[in-house]
Amino acid sequence: MMPVTIDAGDVIAGLAFLLSGYATWQTVSFNKKQKSFVESQEKLNNLLLEKENEVAVKEKSADLGASFIKLGSSKYRLKIWNKGSATARNVRIEFPEGNDVVIDLEISDKFPMESFERHQSVELIAAVHMQTKRKHVVRLIWEDDAEVHNEKLSYPTL
Repeated sequence: MMPVTIDAGDVIAGLAFLLSGYATWQTVSFNKKQKSFVESQEKLNNLLLEKENEVAVKEKSADLGASFIKLGSSKYRLKIWNKGSATARNVRIEFPEGNDVVIDLEISDKFPMESFERHQSVELIAAVHMQTKRKHVVRLIWEDDAEVHNEKLSYPTL
């Protein structure tokens, strides 16, 4: 067997090898962290884009609703309003479960509405009597800059 001799060059080479291994491990570790950071940044950017798109769509959207309002002791109106950011066009109203409260002439005189501005409302005379059901279903249909066909069910109560 040959005696093994270690000189200063071998020690330096060993240290260089260990240092190189440590540097490689640090680089791999850093790259993992960098990749995680890039993925987080990408997710954040996607969320911001989604939010911006939602805001843009909301700005182009009308939002219609309906409720009954009482005037005096026995007079009622069905109030239709637009609380959205955009103008609704070609607004129509339907009563899927039948209409026994709003006068037909009121509907045919006022609907379809060509244009229904933001914060605009219209009131329809309601004929309320003892046999009138208390809850009604109103389907509101319209167009706006966000969608060609919008539809919303509203459940106004007396």
